[in-house]
Amino acid sequence: METESEPYVRLASLRQLHQVMADMNTARSLADTLQTVADGAVGALGYEMAAVNLVRQDGDLVVAAFSGNSAAEALITGRVGSRESWERRLNMGERWGDLVFIPHTEGWVLDDDDVPQWYTDGPAPRFEDEWHPSDRLFAPMYTPGGQGGSCGELLGVISVDRPRNGRRPGAWGREALQMYAFQAAIAISNARLRANMQRALVRLEREQQALRASEESFRQAFEYAPSGMAIAELGGDQHGRILRTNDALCRLLGRPASAMRRYSFSDLVHPEDIGTLLRTSAEGGRAELRLGRRDGTYVWVSLRNSVVADAADGPRFLLTHVEDIEERKRRELQLAHRASHDSLTGLPNSAELRSRLSARLCQRPAHGGAADSLDAAYGHPQALGSAGHGFDFAPAAEAYDAFDHHVHVVAPEDGRDDGTKGLAVLFCDLDGFKSINDRFGHNAGDAVLIEVARRLGSGVRDGDTVARLGGDEFVILADGLGRADAQDLAVRLRNEIIQPIRAEGRAVRVGASFGIGWAHCGMTADEVLKSADERMYVEKRSRPKQHRRAG
Repeated sequence: METESEPYVRLASLRQLHQVMADMNTARSLADTLQTVADGAVGALGYEMAAVNLVRQDGDLVVAAFSGNSAAEALITGRVGSRESWERRLNMGERWGDLVFIPHTEGWVLDDDDVPQWYTDGPAPRFEDEWHPSDRLFAPMYTPGGQGGSCGELLGVISVDRPRNGRRPGAWGREALQMYAFQAAIAISNARLRANMQRALVRLEREQQALRASEESFRQAFEYAPSGMAIAELGGDQHGRILRTNDALCRLLGRPASAMRRYSFSDLVHPEDIGTLLRTSAEGGRAELRLGRRDGTYVWVSLRNSVVADAADGPRFLLTHVEDIEERKRRELQLAHRASHDSLTGLPNSAELRSRLSARLCQRPAHGGAADSLDAAYGHPQALGSAGHGFDFAPAAEAYDAFDHHVHVVAPEDGRDDGTKGLAVLFCDLDGFKSINDRFGHNAGDAVLIEVARRLGSGVRDGDTVARLGGDEFVILADGLGRADAQDLAVRLRNEIIQPIRAEGRAVRVGASFGIGWAHCGMTADEVLKSADERMYVEKRSRPKQHRRAG
């Protein structure tokens, strides 16, 4: 093994080389593998010193392992040589297969570059094949698998110095070092792969731990959230079906979690709010609507949606946050009711009365006039809009669409009952009310007003409106009445009002005067009320003063 002329290789040397290669491939880490490579070049191949220069990510080479001389090891281990300087080395000198030998006659030009180096002392060679202290021998290591006989990527370089026999390696020695570099490259590649796999496994485990921690945090946040939470399917045949709910939502709706999984939100929402639910976006959508409780009642809630994925490419689900806003909605409704209703009697106030009346009337006359002329010209009604917001006449089809849904309000003919049904407006003014206030005080007057409001409400049909204009004036809107029907209603309501009323511990009486007006399209709400008011005063003046109240 030691000389080219040696007729045989000792079996012990082969065994030693085989054991070093086995040790390289069974090292526990990349650092152990690199040190085993350096030790094997010294122990099995017979060099006095060996260094393993490993290519870093930036391309430069670092002395990663050293063997044979502790002083040299301490001096150059960890030092870096530039890739440029190493490429210069590997492209000069003599090629011994994949090995590079730079004799001392050429290597002197490398003495001042940045590659870490160490030389053993010794005498100048006397024979041609003797090793010179300035000779250099490098064994490049390439990744296995180069195509077409070409070398793969450079992994590093094994640099050796001075064989122990003092002679340049012969054919067997060169072959052994070249084979050793090839096996070292495989071992280093495998060690790097193992290191990368270990880092990947550690990273994966950390990610899994983070994912488990995140899932646990989400589970706890979901389960123990103070407001309702639900997860529902997104897309597909089961879109919207509830998969999971937390305790807060189950308590809010009074339904167990097992029962909730049989529903979707569209099954639970109030029928009047289904449109709101369907218009709510899956991603970032918000809505305020009512959800049904188990006892049949409904609760106002605020829904907020977001889309979450089960995994990077897994199915997506709808996460819905459900907040109880019943108290806020109750306050809002109370405020709205106070704004539109009389605080004493609870009846709709003047503003609400005008709003309801205006909603029934449009500014187009019910019959006759310019509108009929245009109807005849274009073959369909003209749309003018609602009271106070008139549209210009326009001979285009689009102009008629606004009131396609509107049924025009008409009034029965004066002086006869021809069967026409209309919107009757009964203006009621109490007779003798001021004297009650003067004699018994305002508390008694308030009690009278409250009772009159109750009697008026009891005396009309569902859907009719009883409103208080102010003071002792009330108005009744009753749709679908003929003239005789309206007169009968006024008589019945008057008879109810004149019955004794208990106020402040005594029985008092008030009378009532009614004026019946009729609303029809083309009138404003104020015009309708003024007409009924005028008729009420006509009726009041037509009766003797002593008959205006019952006593």
